[in-house]
Amino acid sequence: MFGIDTPELMVIAVVALIVIGPKELPGVLRSIGRWLATARNMAGEFRGHVDDMMRQAELDDLKKQVEAGAKDAVLDLQGLDPTREIKAAIQEGASDAEKEMAAAKASIDAATAETVPPPPVATAELTAPADAGTVPTHTDVVAANEATPANEAVPEPETVPATPASTDEAPPPPPQKIAVG
Repeated sequence: MFGIDTPELMVIAVVALIVIGPKELPGVLRSIGRWLATARNMAGEFRGHVDDMMRQAELDDLKKQVEAGAKDAVLDLQGLDPTREIKAAIQEGASDAEKEMAAAKASIDAATAETVPPPPVATAELTAPADAGTVPTHTDVVAANEATPANEAVPEPETVPATPASTDEAPPPPPQKIAVG
């Protein structure tokens, strides 16, 4: 505590016991405890007052700096318009967003142009088969649709009667069933 170790405290306690006596020793110790508590309270108050003085000195210095700065600076009340500043920030953000959108669209268009080949330009017309007695098959229609670009109209196929044109020809006979057994 004050640079006094345990053996030195023991010597002080023995001397106090001999000088003061065992009857009066508890009362003396109580009064010493009260005196130490009062000393601690006074030290705490002193420390608090010193801290308050330091804060006040710092506030005074800050006040002087603000006053010196206020004399040097001229207040521009029109420059303190928050709505104008907000509008400018919004317009700046919108222009940045438009630039980013244009750059993204250009990169997407460039990527699509590299990966997707252009549609074929060849056109195909659907004509009647060489044999006028037959109907166009599914493969003829699909081949004509694949050869025609998507934006062009597909011509209507010519309709051909399914029956023979002449009465001399007979229709083919139906398939015969053969029993195996």
